[in-house]
Amino acid sequence: MIKLFRSKIYWALTLVVLVVLIGVFGYRFISGFTWSDALYMTIITVTTVGFSEVRPLDATSKMFTVFLIIASIFIIAFAISVITEYLLSRNSLQLLKKKKVKNRISNLSGHIIICGYGRNGMQAAERLKAYERPFVVIEKNKEVVEKYEAELLFVEGDANDDAVLEQAGIARAQYLIAAMPDDAANLFVVLSARQLNANLFIISRASQTNSYRKLELAGANKVIMPDRIGGDHMASLVVMPDLITFMDKLSMEGGDTTHLEEVAIEDFTDQMECNSLRDLDLRNKTGCTIIGYITPDGAYIINPEADMNIEPKSKVIVLGRPEQIQRLNEMFHIV
Repeated sequence: MIKLFRSKIYWALTLVVLVVLIGVFGYRFISGFTWSDALYMTIITVTTVGFSEVRPLDATSKMFTVFLIIASIFIIAFAISVITEYLLSRNSLQLLKKKKVKNRISNLSGHIIICGYGRNGMQAAERLKAYERPFVVIEKNKEVVEKYEAELLFVEGDANDDAVLEQAGIARAQYLIAAMPDDAANLFVVLSARQLNANLFIISRASQTNSYRKLELAGANKVIMPDRIGGDHMASLVVMPDLITFMDKLSMEGGDTTHLEEVAIEDFTDQMECNSLRDLDLRNKTGCTIIGYITPDGAYIINPEADMNIEPKSKVIVLGRPEQIQRLNEMFHIV
């Protein structure tokens, strides 16, 4: 629809330019005016401002002026109506688009809120899209919102504003990622989010080491320092290049590229009787290998024993090739 209106605007502007050119050439060759006088006469005639003529007009020039006035009235009226209709329609489309986004967000529950769509926020969004997890992005840069709004759910505004967080459905959200580059902004977001939803799992970015503890005290469950992780990774490539390269190959992108998967024990126990990891027998059934176990209280056990008893609300970390992970998900109906 916007393209249709733009084509009408181009057509209207073309007609306006055409009537001006006709006026200039008409006064130049019909009335014998100089080019500057012809342009002057055309402008005062088309705009109907009522200024006096350069000199008295003969009968032919008067008839040409009548024609020019009538043509310009219709053409300018058409141009004004097209431009007005375009502006009103654009505003209406923006309102409808915002209402549609608002309705989609209101239907979300257990979703993720990403505050800031910079480098880290964009990476988080791409990963969540790969896993088909519902999320909303809060971004105050209007140009960024307009550029990506066709692909993602955006709430335009400052994440430090409680009203903006509420628009993103923070009361129903399960996670919040504070990915803004400024530690102070992330700190305020964490404080506000924790007040609005006490059960929210909050992950915050930190640039400065002294911000780490402050963010935890403000209510962040996890604090990530991307710069530190990047430096550690580069140093590890020097010390253990083959091991780090192998770890980089272990993709967690989701879909057909997944090599690691986190699975809740309930996904298994709801479909089969099992008391230990050996009872799951994932290696023979799917080809996947259990490389980690997470207890209900959050303790991590690397390379657990096969005879380890499994508990409700615990999780296992499995490793496998993409087709093996897919077989696991299909066998146990893991979404």
